[in-house]
Amino acid sequence: MEHRTSPTPTGADQQKNQANRLAVLVTGASGGIGRAISQAFGEIGWYVGVHYYQNESAAETTLGQVLKVGGTGSTYAADVREPESVRRMFDQFSRNTQGPIAVVCNAGIGQSELLVRHADHIWDNVLATNLTGTFHCLRACAPLLLDRGGGSIIVIGSHTGFHGARGQSAYATSKAGLIGLVKTAALEWGPQNIRVNLLLPGWQKTDLTEGVFPEGSGWLDHALRRPPASEEMARTVVHLAQLRDMSGQVWNCDSRYL
Repeated sequence: MEHRTSPTPTGADQQKNQANRLAVLVTGASGGIGRAISQAFGEIGWYVGVHYYQNESAAETTLGQVLKVGGTGSTYAADVREPESVRRMFDQFSRNTQGPIAVVCNAGIGQSELLVRHADHIWDNVLATNLTGTFHCLRACAPLLLDRGGGSIIVIGSHTGFHGARGQSAYATSKAGLIGLVKTAALEWGPQNIRVNLLLPGWQKTDLTEGVFPEGSGWLDHALRRPPASEEMARTVVHLAQLRDMSGQVWNCDSRYL
């Protein structure tokens, strides 16, 4: 499913304008981190593919912000747990764009349950969304990037994937798995000029962190005693997408040690 709402000219001029813009597809763009990243790309004039799974209204809000700051874009619906759904999304994105592209794999869900009490279906869903879903996106976007002479993939990871967290066994495991996935993809696709990097956004105030977001003096493990600003995190993603000579790396946006 693809929904176009960009206020651009009609006909051949519209197609030319869209094709000439640099383009990025941001998965999970209906949420807080994905929205901030989408807006940051819009601010530098990119075409932004705003992916969502079920919350079309939130995706339209993200797209509205992209358009407001000078970008163009469309919304794309897909279930990242389903490979055919992901393939259709990238096929549509390919038809709507031309030239260099970037992909930001941000879609993910959380959980909060002690390991010994963890339900199988919750574990399966978190891993299917965060880890296998990212695998589906990487596999589906690779032919498109190869066809266009390379490009940038940025996977959104988590500090938890390196250090674990109480009550976050499925989430931490899924994010830890992304480290190996990113480094392997970087090695396999580097000769074709596809750059694959992992970015840790730090604590961001989103629906995913509601009820667990540290407050007050909860930043003692941060050297700067504060979390990273969402705008700075998003601008870092944009910067990474434009770097031509870095791949297989982990970029940490906050002041905690890895």
